[in-house]
Amino acid sequence: MSLKYSNTTADFLEWEEAMNLIRKLFKDKNYSMSLLIALGCFFGLRISDILSLRWNQILNVNEFTIIEHKTGKKRTIRINAQLKRHITDCYKAINPIGINAPILISQKGTIFTIQRINIILKELKNKYKLHIDNFSCHSLRKTFGRQVYNMNSDNSELALVKLMELFNHSSVSITKRYLGLRQEEILQTYDCLSF
Repeated sequence: MSLKYSNTTADFLEWEEAMNLIRKLFKDKNYSMSLLIALGCFFGLRISDILSLRWNQILNVNEFTIIEHKTGKKRTIRINAQLKRHITDCYKAINPIGINAPILISQKGTIFTIQRINIILKELKNKYKLHIDNFSCHSLRKTFGRQVYNMNSDNSELALVKLMELFNHSSVSITKRYLGLRQEEILQTYDCLSF
Protein backbone atom coordinates (compact mmCIF):
# COMPACT_ATOMS: atom_id res chain seq x y z
CA MET A 1 0.00 0.00 0.00
CA SER A 2 1.26 3.45 -0.84
CA LEU A 3 1.47 6.41 1.44
CA LYS A 4 -1.87 7.62 0.15
CA TYR A 5 -3.51 6.84 3.49
CA SER A 6 -1.01 8.90 5.46
CA ASN A 7 -3.30 11.86 4.81
CA THR A 8 -6.66 10.54 3.69
CA THR A 9 -9.27 12.49 1.77
CA ALA A 10 -12.34 10.53 2.94
CA ASP A 11 -13.71 10.84 6.45
CA PHE A 12 -16.05 8.51 8.31
CA LEU A 13 -19.56 9.14 9.57
CA GLU A 14 -20.34 8.59 13.21
CA TRP A 15 -22.34 5.35 13.36
CA GLU A 16 -25.54 6.84 14.77
CA GLU A 17 -25.52 9.57 12.14
CA ALA A 18 -25.06 6.96 9.40
CA MET A 19 -27.97 4.89 10.74
CA ASN A 20 -30.16 8.01 10.95
CA LEU A 21 -29.24 8.84 7.34
CA ILE A 22 -30.30 5.34 6.21
CA ARG A 23 -33.69 5.78 7.91
CA LYS A 24 -34.20 9.32 6.55
CA LEU A 25 -33.33 8.29 2.99
CA PHE A 26 -35.77 5.37 3.15
CA LYS A 27 -38.49 7.61 4.59
CA ASP A 28 -37.80 10.11 1.78
CA LYS A 29 -38.21 7.27 -0.75
CA ASN A 30 -34.57 7.43 -1.79
CA TYR A 31 -34.32 3.64 -1.55
CA SER A 32 -31.20 3.17 -3.65
CA MET A 33 -29.12 5.57 -1.58
CA SER A 34 -30.54 4.17 1.66
CA LEU A 35 -29.43 0.72 0.50
CA LEU A 36 -26.02 1.98 -0.64
CA ILE A 37 -25.29 3.62 2.73
CA ALA A 38 -26.48 0.52 4.59
CA LEU A 39 -24.41 -1.91 2.53
CA GLY A 40 -21.34 0.31 2.69
CA CYS A 41 -21.56 0.66 6.46
CA PHE A 42 -22.42 -2.97 7.21
CA PHE A 43 -20.20 -4.72 4.64
CA GLY A 44 -17.11 -2.50 4.53
CA LEU A 45 -16.70 -3.24 0.83
CA ARG A 46 -15.15 -0.93 -1.71
CA ILE A 47 -17.69 0.85 -3.90
CA SER A 48 -16.61 -1.13 -6.98
CA ASP A 49 -17.61 -4.34 -5.19
CA ILE A 50 -20.94 -2.90 -4.00
CA LEU A 51 -21.79 -1.73 -7.52
CA SER A 52 -21.21 -5.23 -8.89
CA LEU A 53 -23.69 -6.84 -6.46
CA ARG A 54 -26.94 -8.29 -7.75
CA TRP A 55 -30.13 -8.85 -5.80
CA ASN A 56 -29.80 -12.65 -5.89
CA GLN A 57 -26.52 -12.38 -3.98
CA ILE A 58 -27.90 -10.42 -1.02
CA LEU A 59 -31.66 -11.05 -0.88
CA ASN A 60 -32.91 -13.78 1.49
CA VAL A 61 -29.40 -15.08 2.25
CA ASN A 62 -27.40 -15.15 5.45
CA GLU A 63 -24.04 -14.69 3.78
CA PHE A 64 -22.46 -14.43 0.37
CA THR A 65 -19.00 -14.63 -1.14
CA ILE A 66 -17.43 -12.28 -3.65
CA ILE A 67 -14.09 -11.89 -5.36
CA GLU A 68 -12.90 -8.37 -4.60
CA HIS A 69 -12.17 -6.36 -7.74
CA LYS A 70 -9.06 -4.63 -6.44
CA THR A 71 -7.33 -7.53 -4.73
CA GLY A 72 -8.77 -10.56 -6.54
CA LYS A 73 -9.23 -12.15 -3.11
CA LYS A 74 -12.29 -14.08 -2.00
CA ARG A 75 -14.31 -12.55 0.81
CA THR A 76 -17.34 -13.97 2.60
CA ILE A 77 -19.76 -11.51 4.17
CA ARG A 78 -22.46 -12.29 6.70
CA ILE A 79 -25.70 -10.31 6.62
CA ASN A 80 -27.22 -9.63 10.03
CA ALA A 81 -30.99 -9.84 10.59
CA GLN A 82 -31.55 -6.08 10.73
CA LEU A 83 -29.77 -5.51 7.43
CA LYS A 84 -31.63 -8.45 5.84
CA ARG A 85 -34.93 -6.73 6.65
CA HIS A 86 -33.68 -3.47 5.18
CA ILE A 87 -32.52 -5.22 2.00
CA THR A 88 -35.95 -6.86 1.66
CA ASP A 89 -37.74 -3.54 2.25
CA CYS A 90 -35.56 -1.82 -0.37
CA TYR A 91 -36.10 -4.66 -2.84
CA LYS A 92 -39.89 -4.35 -2.49
CA ALA A 93 -39.76 -0.55 -2.77
CA ILE A 94 -37.36 -0.47 -5.73
CA ASN A 95 -39.15 -3.36 -7.49
CA PRO A 96 -36.26 -4.22 -9.85
CA ILE A 97 -36.74 -5.97 -13.19
CA GLY A 98 -35.67 -9.24 -11.64
CA ILE A 99 -33.68 -11.03 -8.96
CA ASN A 100 -30.58 -11.07 -11.20
CA ALA A 101 -30.62 -7.29 -11.70
CA PRO A 102 -27.88 -5.09 -10.25
CA ILE A 103 -28.89 -3.59 -6.91
CA LEU A 104 -27.98 0.04 -7.66
CA ILE A 105 -29.59 1.28 -10.86
CA SER A 106 -29.96 4.96 -11.75
CA GLN A 107 -33.22 6.49 -12.96
CA LYS A 108 -31.82 6.10 -16.48
CA GLY A 109 -31.62 2.33 -15.96
CA THR A 110 -27.83 2.17 -15.82
CA ILE A 111 -25.53 1.15 -12.99
CA PHE A 112 -24.33 4.21 -11.06
CA THR A 113 -20.78 5.31 -11.68
CA ILE A 114 -18.45 5.93 -8.76
CA GLN A 115 -18.18 9.57 -9.80
CA ARG A 116 -21.97 9.98 -9.79
CA ILE A 117 -22.27 8.38 -6.35
CA ASN A 118 -19.63 10.75 -4.99
CA ILE A 119 -21.64 13.70 -6.32
CA ILE A 120 -24.83 12.29 -4.73
CA LEU A 121 -23.06 11.78 -1.39
CA LYS A 122 -21.92 15.40 -1.37
CA GLU A 123 -25.52 16.45 -2.11
CA LEU A 124 -26.74 14.25 0.77
CA LYS A 125 -24.14 15.80 3.07
CA ASN A 126 -25.57 19.25 2.36
CA LYS A 127 -29.24 18.26 2.32
CA TYR A 128 -29.10 16.33 5.61
CA LYS A 129 -26.45 18.58 7.21
CA LEU A 130 -24.12 15.67 7.94
CA HIS A 131 -21.20 16.20 10.30
CA ILE A 132 -18.49 15.02 7.93
CA ASP A 133 -15.93 17.08 6.05
CA ASN A 134 -15.00 14.83 3.13
CA PHE A 135 -17.90 12.51 2.28
CA SER A 136 -17.22 10.06 -0.51
CA CYS A 137 -17.81 6.40 -1.38
CA HIS A 138 -14.81 5.44 0.71
CA SER A 139 -16.35 7.08 3.77
CA LEU A 140 -18.77 4.17 4.06
CA ARG A 141 -15.93 1.64 4.26
CA LYS A 142 -14.23 3.78 6.89
CA THR A 143 -17.49 4.11 8.83
CA PHE A 144 -17.64 0.30 8.97
CA GLY A 145 -14.05 0.14 10.18
CA ARG A 146 -14.47 2.78 12.86
CA GLN A 147 -17.63 1.14 14.18
CA VAL A 148 -15.96 -2.28 14.40
CA TYR A 149 -13.03 -0.65 16.22
CA ASN A 150 -15.26 1.38 18.57
CA MET A 151 -17.45 -1.59 19.46
CA ASN A 152 -14.36 -3.59 20.41
CA SER A 153 -12.52 -0.92 22.38
CA ASP A 154 -11.94 -3.36 25.25
CA ASN A 155 -9.85 -5.44 22.84
CA SER A 156 -8.84 -2.84 20.29
CA GLU A 157 -5.73 -4.69 19.10
CA LEU A 158 -7.81 -7.74 18.15
CA ALA A 159 -10.29 -5.45 16.38
CA LEU A 160 -7.44 -3.90 14.42
CA VAL A 161 -6.11 -7.33 13.43
CA LYS A 162 -9.58 -8.37 12.22
CA LEU A 163 -9.97 -5.13 10.27
CA MET A 164 -6.49 -5.53 8.80
CA GLU A 165 -7.60 -8.94 7.47
CA LEU A 166 -10.95 -7.64 6.20
CA PHE A 167 -9.38 -4.65 4.49
CA ASN A 168 -6.46 -6.73 3.15
CA HIS A 169 -3.92 -4.36 4.68
CA SER A 170 -0.38 -5.62 5.16
CA SER A 171 -0.04 -4.33 8.73
CA VAL A 172 -2.01 -3.04 11.71
CA SER A 173 -0.20 0.29 11.45
CA ILE A 174 -1.65 0.78 7.95
CA THR A 175 -5.12 -0.01 9.28
CA LYS A 176 -4.67 2.50 12.11
CA ARG A 177 -3.56 5.16 9.65
CA TYR A 178 -6.43 4.27 7.30
CA LEU A 179 -9.01 4.70 10.07
CA GLY A 180 -7.43 7.95 11.26
CA LEU A 181 -6.50 6.41 14.60
CA ARG A 182 -2.81 7.17 14.27
CA GLN A 183 -3.46 10.89 13.83
CA GLU A 184 -5.83 10.89 16.84
CA GLU A 185 -3.18 9.19 18.97
CA ILE A 186 -0.61 11.78 17.95
CA LEU A 187 -2.96 14.68 18.70
CA GLN A 188 -3.85 13.20 22.11
CA THR A 189 -0.20 13.66 23.05
CA TYR A 190 -0.90 17.38 23.33
CA ASP A 191 -3.85 16.72 25.65
CA CYS A 192 -1.57 14.96 28.13
CA LEU A 193 0.32 18.14 28.92
CA SER A 194 -0.74 20.32 31.81
CA PHE A 195 0.17 23.72 33.16
